[in-house]
Amino acid sequence: MTIEGGCLCKTVRYRITAEPLTMRLCWCRDCQYLAAGNATANVVFPSEAVTITGPLSDFISVADSGNVMHRKFCPECGTPMFSQAEVRPHVIIVRAGTLDDPEQVRPVANIWTESAPGWACLHQDLPHFPRQPPPG
Repeated sequence: MTIEGGCLCKTVRYRITAEPLTMRLCWCRDCQYLAAGNATANVVFPSEAVTITGPLSDFISVADSGNVMHRKFCPECGTPMFSQAEVRPHVIIVRAGTLDDPEQVRPVANIWTESAPGWACLHQDLPHFPRQPPPG
């Protein structure tokens, strides 16, 4: 399987040569900022399977989980692209909205639902986790 994607202005492009490890809809407060109040749709891949071309800016923060996160985005158009936790450098989170074909993936869970606003549209057919689920 090959998955490709990029940012809105096409300055950053990527190619992935592995199946996704998982896809989750995250409602943590940090993700709500990234998704304009909604959940982020996050696809997790092995880092070594992802090739990125183009410049990225890196915003470093500490997530509610306590992990130091690197949130990478296109410096030209601002599209949120990737996240990586320093404690898990072997995986990279790809924002599903950047996939050329978002039909290639499907979410398997809603996470950090305790942070979701009351008006949130949570996918009812998926498991809900109030915080970070255990590694799978």
